[in-house]
Parts: sequence; C-alpha cells; structure tokens
Amino acid sequence: MSTLTDTVPKPITPGAEMDALARFHRDVRWDGVIRAGGMGPGSPRMTATGHGHHRSIQDGRWIMGDYEQDQYLPNGTFVLRWQLHWVAGWDPAAQEYRATIADCYGHTDVLRGWIDGDLLTFQTIDDHAPVRIRLFWHVEQPDRIIWRNEVSVHQGPFELIERYVCRPIDQGSG
Repeated sequence: MSTLTDTVPKPITPGAEMDALARFHRDVRWDGVIRAGGMGPGSPRMTATGHGHHRSIQDGRWIMGDYEQDQYLPNGTFVLRWQLHWVAGWDPAAQEYRATIADCYGHTDVLRGWIDGDLLTFQTIDDHAPVRIRLFWHVEQPDRIIWRNEVSVHQGPFELIERYVCRPIDQGSG
C-alpha cells in the first residue's frame, strides 16, 4: 500500500558523474594573460591573477564556484576585479553536464559539458547566440590545471581569449 508521500518525486541521488566532475573543481589560484581585444573591441592586453573556491550544494547534486580575478595593464596598473558565480552538475534528463554562470558585468549563460579523460569542456547551449563561450579545464598533472576561455561572435570560429595555469590551493600554492 502506498502513502500520499510515496507519490511525491524524490530528489536525484548524485552518482559517478558528480565524482568525475569534482576533480576539475578544486580550489585554485591562477595567473595568465588576456589577449588584446579579449574584453571587447579595443580592449588592451592584460595580465591577470585570480582564485576560485568551490563547494558541493544540495547534498552533492551540484558544485558551486565563486571566482575573482584582478586584471592589470602590462605596466602594472590595476584595471578591474572580475567576479563570477558558477553552478555545475549532472542533468539526468539531458544526460549531460550543465552549468549556469553569472558575472559582475550582468552576463548570464547556460552551458552543456562533457568529460573526455583529463579534459572537461563546457560550451554555450544556444548555438545561435550572438556570443558563445567555450571553457576548458585540462588536468595536466595533479598540481596543474590549464584553463582556457574561447569566444565565438556571430557564429564565427572560436578564438582564444585567455589561458591560465591553475594551481590547487590545497597543494601549497596558497
């Protein structure tokens, strides 16, 4: 005999997909370069240093990340502090990873993702959006993750905007 509570759908149980995703979402610090034009037409080349912190939410169903990055002109002049909020996890209905982003410019997006060995890729879901992003995390070594951000404008080819060497904070880099 079922009860009324048996008719209510239960939340998903996190599985191997979330374990696989977690290895790419470690607390990290990074440094690198933003190419000229990467922040929009006419924007200068900049250097950047930043950090990202992650935690599981909703009993391990999602990974939440908060990121901050200070950006500088080549002469060392501070330009801005960029911030982004990230939520990623496994969508069992879509059978793929999904992520949402919101940054300090008011940009939001929904991305789909996949893992291929040591490479995690997330890309804008809407293939017809005027601006699409593609993000890569490549775990080269346990203490070294290469992160890349590429952008496609008006259905053009994806172009590299920035690339960073990320070092886990828990590996003595912090």
